[in-house]
Amino acid sequence: MPKGYWIAHVSAKDAEAFTSDAYQAYVSGARPSFEQYNGKFLARGGAFVQMEGEDAGSRHVVIEFDSLEDAKACYNSETYAAAKKHRMAVSNATIILMEGFDG
Repeated sequence: MPKGYWIAHVSAKDAEAFTSDAYQAYVSGARPSFEQYNGKFLARGGAFVQMEGEDAGSRHVVIEFDSLEDAKACYNSETYAAAKKHRMAVSNATIILMEGFDG
């Protein structure tokens, strides 16, 4: 079965967004949902170089799951929904869930 991937591009609404109490509440509130669905962070908030396209934000995250179904279940979980409200208060995001190669 192919792995599933969660790819997020996040833009802060202000300069202090990623250090705000609201964003930290998102991080700590979302952690249990990622753990429940065996999410493994492959990249999170590191240096990046955008080579093409429109502004993709200032923070990028790639999370690996056992399957696309697990990635969807994590995103749609009540635990993640509660945490997401905190992120949405201080940032905008584009989140894509995609299936990897099988093999």
